[in-house]
Amino acid sequence: MILGIKELHKLVKEIKLVEKLCDREQNNPEGAGFDLRMGEVYELLPTTEHGSSAGFLGVTERDTPKINLVAKNEEGKPEADNFFIFEPGKYYLIKTMEKVNLPVTLSGIIFPRTTLFRSGLGLFNGIVQPGYSGELTFGICNLGKADIKVSFGARVVHITFHEVLGSGNQYRGQWQGGRVSTDGTEKQV
Repeated sequence: MILGIKELHKLVKEIKLVEKLCDREQNNPEGAGFDLRMGEVYELLPTTEHGSSAGFLGVTERDTPKINLVAKNEEGKPEADNFFIFEPGKYYLIKTMEKVNLPVTLSGIIFPRTTLFRSGLGLFNGIVQPGYSGELTFGICNLGKADIKVSFGARVVHITFHEVLGSGNQYRGQWQGGRVSTDGTEKQV
């Protein structure tokens, strides 16, 4: 069951379900969830001749490619100067300004706002597991042929919250807290 806005606003106040919601989402949201804003942009670094940025997804170990923070929201900076340009054919990671704090009774599902795909931007995302706490990170690729300029603070994804029936398990993965990549090879939990 998808939770409605009245229940979501109640959970925002009681358990800080979502922190740092913009004024629009606090006072006049659309649909049955919240729009989340772009706060940081990262690029994956190319692999060197020595393989220093190569990623590895093994059965028990993981090592994501190295990343570089290329731009982030600057509070108080005018929108005309506070943006990022997504170049055609390039893949990036974006991190939300908002932080979610899911109890084990809820999971979150992320959808792109339609203006993303109408602009040629493809979103790569997953489910937000029960018990996860932190900012959210997504992949985004400009699949079009033109540069796409996106302001920091622009609403780019929509999250809906779903009740977990029965017994949910606490998320215990290494991504807890909103980190964006691994810091070398690590064992999976």
